[in-house]
Amino acid sequence: MTSVANLQPDPAPILACTISRDVQNFELLIDDMENELGESWGDLGFEDALIFLGQPEAATLQFVAIAVDAEDEADLSRITEVIRAAKAHSIKVILIANQVGPIALHQLLRLGAEDFVPYPLPDGALHEAIERIKQPAPVTPPPAAAAVQPAAPPPIDEPHAEAHPAFKAKGDRNGVVLPVHGLAGGCGASTFATNLAWELATISKNDAPRVCLIDLDFQYGSAATYLDLPRKEAVFDLLSDTGSADSDALLAAMLTFNDKLHVLTAPSDMLPLDIVTPDDIGRIIDMARANFDFVIVDMPRTIVAWTETVLSRAHAYFALMELDLRSAQNVLRLVRALKAEGLPHERLRYVLNRAPKFTDLSAKSRVKRMAESLDISIDVQLPDGGAQVTQANDHGLPLSENAGKNPFQEARCRSGADHRPPCGCGTCAQARHSVAPDARQPCGAPARRGGRRRQGKETQGTLGRVETGAAQAAA
Repeated sequence: MTSVANLQPDPAPILACTISRDVQNFELLIDDMENELGESWGDLGFEDALIFLGQPEAATLQFVAIAVDAEDEADLSRITEVIRAAKAHSIKVILIANQVGPIALHQLLRLGAEDFVPYPLPDGALHEAIERIKQPAPVTPPPAAAAVQPAAPPPIDEPHAEAHPAFKAKGDRNGVVLPVHGLAGGCGASTFATNLAWELATISKNDAPRVCLIDLDFQYGSAATYLDLPRKEAVFDLLSDTGSADSDALLAAMLTFNDKLHVLTAPSDMLPLDIVTPDDIGRIIDMARANFDFVIVDMPRTIVAWTETVLSRAHAYFALMELDLRSAQNVLRLVRALKAEGLPHERLRYVLNRAPKFTDLSAKSRVKRMAESLDISIDVQLPDGGAQVTQANDHGLPLSENAGKNPFQEARCRSGADHRPPCGCGTCAQARHSVAPDARQPCGAPARRGGRRRQGKETQGTLGRVETGAAQAAA
């Protein structure tokens, strides 16, 4: 008597795993994981993840996507344990953050997450993050033997000679990129960028993130003026030969304001905006991301060939405007241009500067009608700071150091207390259907996901407050 065994193919190995308190709070993440991996992924809670990462089955994991929101900030210890466990087993970590404050985000990124993606997920953001973590790490050549050199002469007293970054370039960061673009002349974009960078650099006394401000307006850049910093010739040397520049050259071209904010000023002479190529700008931003937690970019008002490069790397792209016709027309022209080129215009976060007071009801209604007519969301409204803002800029000091009681500054302080995410995203409408929970294995193995189709999902977001951007961009 013979018997025939029923042969069934082995299930595909699990290549990735989402880890969260409740994955149903991240519907867009579920869809993107299905698009990228099909059925070769699973999901776990924080407790189950710690168990599973110690099992032999976890050896097939290429990465884990840890999704956190504002409710998880109360207990970050579980999340930090999961990140450490993943790093101990050489598993890459992608951090998905929704309404997470900058301090918590900075703490999680410092633990070793390879990449950060804000939630709601921009189109293609998860795919780009996965592609980045798949790239092999650059091989660092061993240091050459130090040659015996004669003693250097004593340093010459020079203004700002001590203002260079004191740390060494290690490439151990993965910064949040937050460009600032003025949609009309005189709308306060450089003031916004400078003060945003300073607020992020001073958000914590004990464990402040490392922040840099890059002024890419090569003709009329004013970040150096607003912080009373000199313009170095090394900036021109960096821009003219970015192909051979490295992180050390970037840091050498920077200056430090009050030992906390690192600034790459505009060149001392006016330069054409096309002196650099998109690859040059991409290389500078990538080097800055590798050494800083937040990278604030002060953009020129002109749209140039490398604007796309900055936009594609941005976690949130702040577009400053005023309550006037020229700003409204420029918004329409900018969005139309981005859509025509297929660029991610959804990353734009509109900031209304010199917004009307709360008691000015007629002006408030104008703001609402303007947003509706442009089909945009004016996510942040900053009050008019008056002459004190100009005086602070002329004195070379951030507004918090010169006029802390200014309405503009007080609005920023209140926004900092909200601990919004760097991406500025607010609440996200959840899908209107439920998914039955999958059974979990006693060993903590992740429930296999994939193969589902959803319809009728609707997502909407509102920009959080200014200090955090961000990260979304530590970010």
